[in-house]
Amino acid sequence: MAPRLWACFSRRSSNADVAHEKNVTADLTAEEQKRGGPVLVELFSSQGCATSPAAELVLSRLGRGDFQLEMPVVVLAYHVDYWDYQGWKDPYGSSQWTVRQKAYVEALGLDTIFTPQVVIQGKAQCMGNDENALITAINRAPRFPAPSFQATFKMTSPDSLQVSLTGPLRTKVDSNGANVMVALYEGGLVTDCPRGENKGRVLSNDYVVRKLEKLCTVKDVSAKKTISGTVNFSLWEGFNSSKCGVAIFVQSTSHQIFGSQNFQLPDEI
Repeated sequence: MAPRLWACFSRRSSNADVAHEKNVTADLTAEEQKRGGPVLVELFSSQGCATSPAAELVLSRLGRGDFQLEMPVVVLAYHVDYWDYQGWKDPYGSSQWTVRQKAYVEALGLDTIFTPQVVIQGKAQCMGNDENALITAINRAPRFPAPSFQATFKMTSPDSLQVSLTGPLRTKVDSNGANVMVALYEGGLVTDCPRGENKGRVLSNDYVVRKLEKLCTVKDVSAKKTISGTVNFSLWEGFNSSKCGVAIFVQSTSHQIFGSQNFQLPDEI
């Protein structure tokens, strides 16, 4: 998308915009919806955006449970790279996350790619620094049973982490199919920012996605069918398992989320 369509917003929106899918990939009864699992909240942010730090704070509070929601949440922060030209290169920024955000922008029928943006269950979006709109969107989000994966973690080398998963998705997937994705994220990050829009600030970031891999693609599987797979993550310098977690989520080809699950990594693997 052309640079002139990028935006870094500080104003607050009054409502979260919801995009409804025509083809639903999961079949749930009203009772299953009522006792559904976590809501996946994805923030698209940048250390080069002046208003992203406020959204990062909201995301950290959300993950800590400060808002006392009635449902659990799985939170992830993707740092995009399209603000890097403004004087500060985000150390966690990646073109991969920019591509992911653009896919949501298209799926949700938006005209502009911007930060900070939050996407909820792949179905709704709002400005990441608009706390009220975010809570409203989470409360309105469709919920699905969390997958019941058992996870095994293994360091196959000093710079490689293997994650093996097995268990049922607990949500039926039809012939349209869905991808089972695994995100490795890091928290407790602190950065001194000497340049750019946040010059002179000390920036704190949690739930920062460092790696994202596809476990498998599934089609025509029942909610009880056991799914198994393994992903391997190449690790970064300074990797500390005690600061990291793994999130698993099921995402349809039209980007809706049909269940998510979260694991903290053991302090020592």
